Amino acid sequence: MSAPARAGRGVVVYRWAESTRLPTAGARRALGEALIRLGVEEEAREDAQLVLSELVANATEHACGPYEVRLQRILSGWVCEVEDGNPRLPELPEFSREPLFPPEEGSRGGGLDSLLSLLGERGRGLQVVHQLTGGGWGFCRTGETKVAWFVVGAAVT
Repeated sequence: MSAPARAGRGVVVYRWAESTRLPTAGARRALGEALIRLGVEEEAREDAQLVLSELVANATEHACGPYEVRLQRILSGWVCEVEDGNPRLPELPEFSREPLFPPEEGSRGGGLDSLLSLLGERGRGLQVVHQLTGGGWGFCRTGETKVAWFVVGAAVT
């Protein structure tokens, strides 16, 4: 998971501080609105908002501000960045090649039930990020700060 092409050069879509109420919801809403304006398909927007929720929650819980969410254009779509004031890169878990939300016997597919139970367990958020982005995400240090980034699906033209 290497760094995005030009970390820190995107368009700011949301900023928050330690005192901001509900930063995850605010960031999710701001990203959704920006991606709608950019013509990104609904499924890619929804996945991006879930990924962003996890990265914003992690930044708010484990790092100091100021915090910022940015978007930058790449050839195949967009990169979303979450910058925080802690330059320390997190230790990454080992990621399984198996799907995180396999259908469960005796349920209506089990995918959503599996996802909700997984999200209820601490320490699994980056696994969800990895699954939803197909591995198109990572962290990089930018001087005195850190950027978590992920690739958002291609824009509709």
